[in-house]
Amino acid sequence: MEAQQDQNLNLEACLKLLKGERDEQRLAGLLLVTKFCIPDDHSSLRRVYDAVGSRFLDRLLRTGMGNGTISSDGDNNRDAYLSLSVTVLAALCRVPEIASSEDMNSKIPLILEVMSTQSGSPLFEECCEFLYLVSTASENGITRFYDSGGIKILASQLPSLQDGSHLVEISIKLLQLVLSRISLDTIQNDYSSELSVIVAALARLFAILHNSWKFEALHLLNSILSSTDLSQLLKALQLRPQDSWSHNIRVGIMAILQNRVAPSERLQALVLAESMVSIFGEVWLISQVSSNDTQDPTPADMCLLLVLEQSRVEIAVLLNELAYLKYEAPQDTPATVDAYSLKQRNVAVAFSLVEKIIKLISNVGENDDNLLDEGTLTKLILQLNETIAVVLEYLEDAKEHSQRKGDDLLASVRIIGSYLAEAPVACKEKVQDLLGYMLSIEGADEQRPFNSVCFLLPLLCQITMEVEGCKALVSCGGLKAVLDCLCKLIGSNGFMVEDNVVFLACDTILNLLLKKDEVQLKLDESAFVDLLKASAYWSENTKDMQSIMMASSICALIFDYTSEEALLNHPDFNHGTLSSLYQLIARCLASSEQDDKTDMDLHEIIYAGFSRWAHRYPHIRKAIKI
Repeated sequence: MEAQQDQNLNLEACLKLLKGERDEQRLAGLLLVTKFCIPDDHSSLRRVYDAVGSRFLDRLLRTGMGNGTISSDGDNNRDAYLSLSVTVLAALCRVPEIASSEDMNSKIPLILEVMSTQSGSPLFEECCEFLYLVSTASENGITRFYDSGGIKILASQLPSLQDGSHLVEISIKLLQLVLSRISLDTIQNDYSSELSVIVAALARLFAILHNSWKFEALHLLNSILSSTDLSQLLKALQLRPQDSWSHNIRVGIMAILQNRVAPSERLQALVLAESMVSIFGEVWLISQVSSNDTQDPTPADMCLLLVLEQSRVEIAVLLNELAYLKYEAPQDTPATVDAYSLKQRNVAVAFSLVEKIIKLISNVGENDDNLLDEGTLTKLILQLNETIAVVLEYLEDAKEHSQRKGDDLLASVRIIGSYLAEAPVACKEKVQDLLGYMLSIEGADEQRPFNSVCFLLPLLCQITMEVEGCKALVSCGGLKAVLDCLCKLIGSNGFMVEDNVVFLACDTILNLLLKKDEVQLKLDESAFVDLLKASAYWSENTKDMQSIMMASSICALIFDYTSEEALLNHPDFNHGTLSSLYQLIARCLASSEQDDKTDMDLHEIIYAGFSRWAHRYPHIRKAIKI
């Protein structure tokens, strides 16, 4: 009670001085404010502000900056005036009504000017405090901060901030505010160089901090590096000196993944890892990371193993939660829809990382570089096998619930296809049981299965090299799916895909047609008519000889199943298409381009086919001029 009375007496004495007519009285009153005013006592701070008035505070700040006068030996006390004015302004802005006023907003450019000359001084921190409070209090605050070049000031200070300082907290809070109100595209356009400095500084803080602000740095890095268009930022980062920002991010990610932290933060670490791999490629996951003990450096494969292990855990958890939301939770409620959408995005991140690790393993197999030793490869393959088994169980569950449409199902097929392309015998029995179902899956925006077939083509191409694989594909009804896929790839409504996808589909069909007797293959007439039409279109619109040979080989094998008369009697087939196919086969038979064994094999398929069925296609001899 006595302390409260003393506080009230001090406040009244302070207010009396602040209302004085002379500058000396007001200065004395402000000094008292800094001595006894409690930061959270908004009522007292409001009374102080009303007593001193905005005009005197503005004049005091400008005098401290050398742009105004105070009638009390101003020239000799400018540093003191500057310090006093900033301290008082920062204290007053703890009151939201004061911080949001135009009076305080108008001082943002002045405070930024002060900061440009005060780096490293205690005053710098109070300037940041003022900027954060004013920027938080109103929409205009952060806009004024940004338009006045606040990003440049942040970029200049962040690289030198010390671990654990209060200035780190304020600076990160300011950055969070900026990114929540100003689009990253705008910041890249206006301050690409400064943004690159900020990213590098945040990466350093992410690596060295050991408190809650480590996670805030992680979230900020994700906000920046998860953007869809980073072209300008990446160019600016390339122009920077060879610092260790990407190395620091890897160190920070490893620290999170190998320590006990909240699952949400582990997921955020994976999001950042996925962004870094998208920027630098899969090799970013493998690097020698120096530790404090130079005799015991962190193993080069540690980041890779940690990322895969956490991705495996996330996939198992998220797919289980997705299955619950799809089949057990109340449907079409906002909570269920939002949760389902979020978990789909999260599992997509883990899937992406696993696919990139599969690609890394594939590249290791193709190159002579010893990027991974046998022990590491064994660990990776064991974890990948576990992951694929979990994904297959998710698809098995979806099949039992008659679910065939959804981006989560399509993504599951994609990751399975990626792995089985490298390990075709993995989970063999379960894959065969689910093969027909996987080929029938459609994405949310698809009307018919297409992408699922494309994702599985590397596997299909490999297994159809053996009769057993051909029988498995035919027995599950997969042949029609592959035929339809190839028609879409090469027909008049062709999709934009890589050439190797087209050739994988061609090879799969060739494998089946060449083993037709062992497989007892029967083709539906409409299926091969559509494929013949698509082949005619493909051959007329490409100059690539390998594509032409592929199309001709498929036609030569399909012609075994029918005749010229039967084709022309088909309602969807005409003389023009047949003529194009004859020209295609004639061109290949006349071609002398047999430089490699593949072309020689295809040429033999075409020639052998012609010898078998030429008598059923009387007009082909005119095209070949025989």
